[in-house]
Amino acid sequence: MFSRFIVLPLLLLSLPCLGNTLQEAIDKAAPGSIIKLGRGVYPGPIRIDKAITLTSEDGSAIIRGSGEGSVITVTANHAVVSDLVVEGSGDSHQSIDSCIVAREINSVKIISNTLRDCLFGINFENTHRSQIQSNTISSKPFSLGLKGDGIRLWYSHANIIRGNTTRSVRDNVFWYSSANRIEDNTGYDSRYSLHFMYADRNEIRSNRFRDNSVGVFLMYSHGSTINGNILTGASERFGIGLGLKEVSDCIIENNTVLYNANGMYLDQSPYQPGTTNKFLGNRFLYNAVAIRMQGVMIGSQFEGNHFDGNIADIDNDTQASNLSLNRWFRNRWDKYEGFDRNRDGYGDTPHEVYAYADHLWRHQPSTLFFYASPIIGIMNFMARLMPFSEPALLAVDPQPVVRKRDDG
Repeated sequence: MFSRFIVLPLLLLSLPCLGNTLQEAIDKAAPGSIIKLGRGVYPGPIRIDKAITLTSEDGSAIIRGSGEGSVITVTANHAVVSDLVVEGSGDSHQSIDSCIVAREINSVKIISNTLRDCLFGINFENTHRSQIQSNTISSKPFSLGLKGDGIRLWYSHANIIRGNTTRSVRDNVFWYSSANRIEDNTGYDSRYSLHFMYADRNEIRSNRFRDNSVGVFLMYSHGSTINGNILTGASERFGIGLGLKEVSDCIIENNTVLYNANGMYLDQSPYQPGTTNKFLGNRFLYNAVAIRMQGVMIGSQFEGNHFDGNIADIDNDTQASNLSLNRWFRNRWDKYEGFDRNRDGYGDTPHEVYAYADHLWRHQPSTLFFYASPIIGIMNFMARLMPFSEPALLAVDPQPVVRKRDDG
């Protein structure tokens, strides 16, 4: 039935074919064995319930599901699934039909697979200290809201999610899953590239997310680090590069937030009394709104960030927000109009950010198409020169950066 089928134990002693189906071979393999598949199509679904490695010689072996349920189910610690093409799950959201599902285990590795035509890609349920690495994942050709998630973690902690590419999936979600490291991943043409719910102390580093409805969104999650990511192209009217809702004690550092409708959206974040969020060294470039705030009740720290080319650097959606609690210090603003007479690298006067209620683009978003045209430029200038209402003060940076400090 197989074009080539090899079972190798840990000592790499060749054994004969152990059965006429892949599941029979798995059932007969000793723990620690390596099952290496040759080129061909192998029917699923299959279940891996012992610590074996299922792989292929050149990445061309295809495990094809029946179109119902999940294709590969892993229920053994220390199992490895690598270098396979997995396809053909069912389409039930209720049963979370997936290419690969791992349940109630530790130290499993899902590495260098191509997962396609599955509703969900990789689904971890109560699976810990494991790796999802270098996989390429796409969902079924459904409308965006009916697709499944590329990577889904449910009550799964201390995992490494590294170097994966997800496209045309719904979300990559982390529910009740803490202390995971998510780094060097790429996601595009999806809804949320990363979505966290009740998920604390996660590290989100050096990922590249583009052309999604939302790049990264954290909800009811605390103590995470978001560092060195590129979040771009969330350009729909409500698109968001990074969103925080009721999130506290996070460090958001050295990210590039580029060409989004809303670069960052902060909704009652921080939320817990006595906590803060720190925004350090981020670059907000050419967004419609760089930072949109809602319901500010506890202050955040904004230091060393760079604002350039945004239509609005800051906006506020809630009149009751106490924006004066935020601390702005030594940020670089392209709209700063002061001087640096003593040449210390900082402005002689504070930079103040105001909201003018008569900004046409705030009430008619379609006019953003004409932003930077002469007529819109004149209207913006007139709004500042002769505002129709008292402008609202959104932020004060007492020491804005006007150039890099000359250390010589």
